[in-house]
Amino acid sequence: MRKIVNFLISKIKHESYQIDEHLRLAVLFHESLNRILQIVWGVIRFRTHAKFPSFISTRIQVRDMANIHLGKGVTLEKDVVLDGASVNGLVIGDNVKVGRYTQIRCSGTLKQLGKGFVIGENSGIGEFSFFGAAGGIEIGSNVIMGQNVRMHAENHNYSDDKIPIRSQGVTHSGIVVKDNCWLGAGVVVLDGVTIGSGCVIGANALVTKDIPDNSVAVGSPAKVIKSRLG
Repeated sequence: MRKIVNFLISKIKHESYQIDEHLRLAVLFHESLNRILQIVWGVIRFRTHAKFPSFISTRIQVRDMANIHLGKGVTLEKDVVLDGASVNGLVIGDNVKVGRYTQIRCSGTLKQLGKGFVIGENSGIGEFSFFGAAGGIEIGSNVIMGQNVRMHAENHNYSDDKIPIRSQGVTHSGIVVKDNCWLGAGVVVLDGVTIGSGCVIGANALVTKDIPDNSVAVGSPAKVIKSRLG
């Protein structure tokens, strides 16, 4: 059974995959059965909007299905929320995993549709994360994120003290995270930020400014402490 599962996963991921030899067969069987059920539900729920196979939990919320596109091998865990209502839609690349209780919302209100959200292949989002993509969020390939990562591609105007802040409108610049980054648990990224390729952002960092390629940044606000290139 291990050989069969290793073969199937390797075919989906297009890379060698080996299950830990210490994993009990009972657990492997249960997980395999669960995956088969997720594939069936993915076909039923997403039809032409997801490439086969995709692993979709029955406990997800979807808004504007026509604007959502899932690649091959995508995993959506329980209680994920996908809101695709936006100009450019919500696109999730091949072999991306979205952890439980994560929300991806492409628009803040119905008065003004947001730009949308895209994440590249082989990336992963940890549990309890939130992405407000009104101003557009672009995440590259091979990006890994811990739990409770938050990205907010929108800012509220507040310069006029005679008008309630909620009535002064918003600005959108967008967020970009390039390929091969690692964002630790609790990282917050604000609107207008670009994180360069190959970056490592420490847990609970607040990223308010651009981070150059191959940088290690920590703190609140996040500051570059060294380069990965030495």
